[in-house]
Amino acid sequence: MKNLIADRAAQIDASGIRKVFALAASLKDPINFSIGQPDFDVPEELKEEAIRAIREGQNKYSQTAGDMTLKSKITEQVKGEFGWENPAVLVASGVSGGLLLAFLSLIDPGDEVIIPDPYFVIYKHVINMLGGKCVFVDSYPDFDLPVEKIAEAITAKTKMIILNSPCNPTGMVYSEERIKALAKVAADNDILVMTDEIYEKFCYDGDCVSIASHYEKTLLLRGFSKSYAMTGWRMGYVAAHESLKHVVEEMTKIQQYTFVCAPTPFQQAAIAALDYDVSGLVDVYRKKRDLLYEGLSEAFDLVKPGGAFYAFVKAPGSAGATAFVEKAIANNLLIIPGNVFSEQDTHFRISYATGDEKIRQGVEILRKLV
Repeated sequence: MKNLIADRAAQIDASGIRKVFALAASLKDPINFSIGQPDFDVPEELKEEAIRAIREGQNKYSQTAGDMTLKSKITEQVKGEFGWENPAVLVASGVSGGLLLAFLSLIDPGDEVIIPDPYFVIYKHVINMLGGKCVFVDSYPDFDLPVEKIAEAITAKTKMIILNSPCNPTGMVYSEERIKALAKVAADNDILVMTDEIYEKFCYDGDCVSIASHYEKTLLLRGFSKSYAMTGWRMGYVAAHESLKHVVEEMTKIQQYTFVCAPTPFQQAAIAALDYDVSGLVDVYRKKRDLLYEGLSEAFDLVKPGGAFYAFVKAPGSAGATAFVEKAIANNLLIIPGNVFSEQDTHFRISYATGDEKIRQGVEILRKLV
């Protein structure tokens, strides 16, 4: 029988996550530290904006690049934050949609992409599907931005550097000093930096600094899924300095033949979201971070997360993280093995986007497993 599946599909390996869900299928009401989405709902004011848009008939296609009012508002915010005079903006179907459009627009077979390890899972698999080469730069054990190693990894084939701060899975927030150092490395080598800032609102110990403040050759991706719990609404955006306008134009062209546009009524809610204050929600998550860290720091080797809602914890013993995850799942606790997000299998990821009591229960189970 002729093989129907394209070769590129073999470049995607979901086995790590699948194994977790297969083991969890028989669990009753598990403590779920695996889901990377907020445990609060979309704020009522923003729901009402979406409902209003639906009822008023704003259910057809928008322009490919996004609703003009939303684009204008994003443009003004980007200009104010980064001083870019005439930024290019594209409204995408989530940051994941923006990532796909960026990779499709920029990566040819053989192109190298430098990625700090650990990393968000999408990067590796889409780059591999497109025939690109992931160049992983180890950031263990402290997960700080490995600027010197990135500089050493640059070759004539380097197409871009990916930055993710606050980071999934580590919760690391890079300092302005390290980000400025990376900006200099990128500028000296004339390399594009793509910065994934989906968690930019979730910063607990100071401001989250964007490399876009220090380097014009930056492709900025931000979204609404995490900050406003709109994970199912698929809303994000891409912004770039006018010198990269041609890149955003190519992404828009590809969106025309793929996603077509971001969901129209939810774009109306996104307009309101740009003025919505989430600082109270961030304060709640800071307390969750502290609750988790204080509960685990004496028993486990972990770096205190500075943002997002994840902790990347070193698995005890010598059997590896996957074996430890299996033990945790057998005790009704869902966590994800680190090799889903890394070339190593030494750590596991916790999402503390859950209730405080669940965090306490999960911490108790983990401490008993040490």
